[in-house]
Amino acid sequence: MSKDHAVISYPLDKCRNIGIMAHIDAGKTTTTERILYYSGRIYKIGEVDDGTTTMDWMVQEQERGITITSASTTCFWHDYRINLIDTPGHVDFTVEVERSLRVLDGAIIVLCAVGGVEPQTETVWRQASRYRVPCIAFVNKMDRVGCDFFEVVRQMEERLGAAAIPVQIPLGGESSFHGVIDLVRMKAIIFDGAAAAGSCREADIPADLEKPAREYRARMIEKAAEFDAVVMDKFVNDQEPEIADIKRALRAATVQRGGVPVLCGASFRNIGVQPLLDAVCDYLPGPLDIPPVEGLEPEGKKKIVRKTAADEPLCALAFKIMTDAYVGKLTFLRVYSGVLKSGGAVLNAGRQRKERIGKLVRMHANKQEIVEAVYAGDIVAAVGLKDTKTGDTICAVHAPIVLESIRFPEPVVALAIEPATKADQDKLSLTLQRLQEEDPSFHVRYNEETGQTLISGMGELHLEIIIDRLRREFKVEATVGKPQVAYKETVSQKVCVEGKFIQQTGGRGQYGHVVLEISGAERGKGIVFIDKISHGVIPKEYIQAVKEGVLGAVQSGVLAGYPVTDVEVKLIDGSYHDVDSSDLAFRMAGSIALADGLRKAEPVLLEPIMALEAIVPVEYLGEVLGDLNGRRCKIEEMIDRPKIKILKGVVPLAEVFGYATVIRSLTQGRGTYTIEPSYYMQVPKHIQESLLRYY
Repeated sequence: MSKDHAVISYPLDKCRNIGIMAHIDAGKTTTTERILYYSGRIYKIGEVDDGTTTMDWMVQEQERGITITSASTTCFWHDYRINLIDTPGHVDFTVEVERSLRVLDGAIIVLCAVGGVEPQTETVWRQASRYRVPCIAFVNKMDRVGCDFFEVVRQMEERLGAAAIPVQIPLGGESSFHGVIDLVRMKAIIFDGAAAAGSCREADIPADLEKPAREYRARMIEKAAEFDAVVMDKFVNDQEPEIADIKRALRAATVQRGGVPVLCGASFRNIGVQPLLDAVCDYLPGPLDIPPVEGLEPEGKKKIVRKTAADEPLCALAFKIMTDAYVGKLTFLRVYSGVLKSGGAVLNAGRQRKERIGKLVRMHANKQEIVEAVYAGDIVAAVGLKDTKTGDTICAVHAPIVLESIRFPEPVVALAIEPATKADQDKLSLTLQRLQEEDPSFHVRYNEETGQTLISGMGELHLEIIIDRLRREFKVEATVGKPQVAYKETVSQKVCVEGKFIQQTGGRGQYGHVVLEISGAERGKGIVFIDKISHGVIPKEYIQAVKEGVLGAVQSGVLAGYPVTDVEVKLIDGSYHDVDSSDLAFRMAGSIALADGLRKAEPVLLEPIMALEAIVPVEYLGEVLGDLNGRRCKIEEMIDRPKIKILKGVVPLAEVFGYATVIRSLTQGRGTYTIEPSYYMQVPKHIQESLLRYY
């Protein structure tokens, strides 16, 4: 197949842009590896445990057996082209899921048949819901002891609020699992899972499963009928709908996010992957099924709509930056409209900068295939975009448009880093800047008081990977401190403060005067600025300058220099001078007033609170609970499962550094846990006092 043929010969209704998402260790990468094998993209199946999978190409991924960065590829199934992104399951790398979902049309949610709906499953489901991404579900590991397909379906409905529609039920379970029953065609699909080819054959449904299969098929048709008039008419008149009718109704339910088709299999044993590929083509949307993309004019609030068509002006979103050792900076783009050509000039609309595309490459994990052009609905990587960052809009020079950017979580863990030698000093600064470009959840900050460079991330593992990449990939040696909590500061009292900036130097002076009311805001609100000033007290053109002064001053608090959050600032009074007032004067006045107000409003520290889920064998429950109580953990729910207890609660991040070693020690290696950022809460007074002794 020629490169051009791979692009042009697939109409938009035969294209699928999908991602694979799940909780860690549910089998995403194993499933992706089988998809690539059965679609003919690779000719040998790699295994996660051996470090030989195609999509986990980073050394750190192969060593740890986990996915760290989202990897994209293109494969072909029947007459469909599938652009596929394999995303990480570990919460420290949830930003990779976030930016992938922003540009995908559909997703496969992989669930473990034993673990069911796990914490990160809920997280990726919320992310998919936020971007309104239609999903199908694949219940993996049906060959494992303790698997329960129907319990997982129940958990999907109960915990995720998903309208689960089983389109398959399993043939056997645990060691006897050998296939699935296709409820659409009412056929058994039996797999020879032991064979590398994973060959399958159709057969009649076993007699003992005929009744439950008909019951589940009736439920499937009943749910699908809500989305298709033809199926509904046949359903109410007790007529048998055609297979094409059922598929059309299920597709409508999926695309409208009214239902989630559920399939099952065991990827490691090569069972159920081919029907999953069929379901991707049958039920998940293509670029034409999603609404036209909407954006704004760069200089105003006028809404602009771009249809998914090659004859529309170019519009694309940069959703990922990657540094390549050979070509430099790779910018991953989702093309929503128009044509993107190698060597063409484009506009970065948000930054108002013209750029030129050096070359376009289609990615297969870390391998590149050069293409001359890509069209609306496609995903590609571009070389040569120097000023483009993650979340920027690339568009035609003559037709500017700015798309909604991507939301990224705030980092919760920080540590100090210093170059090991003088020679490493410049390299360290440059490398950290590159890594920050690649990963928007990784922050670098210079603390002027201590003279230290602080790096912040989503967790201990996140920063551990960053440090490892520094040393191995970029050849920069550095010494690092212990992980620190990314505290924040807020206020506990309401105060009224005045800020004046007055300078008289002979000629035109500076005059700015504001009165601010400062109080605490609801948790999670950030900084809320409200203009409550009477008409004419301060000219309207200076209000924005006051706001900028306030936002500049909250970057560093008065207790220990942590960023300030959850504060409401009201501009209630002030004065101006006809000649001497300026933007600078009011910016300075706002900054002075805010800093004074923070000191007077009894500032307090906030700490990140993590949602924790621990899976503990029953015999070790007492020891684990006792240890968690000593870590200020609040247990909110305890779920009974055969021989294990699932503990759900919240715990301060400061109390769970290195907890993986502790829980393994308490449970003889059998206990596991996951944590993810939940919210910020005030630090207890005695702990705040001990923390501030260092400042």
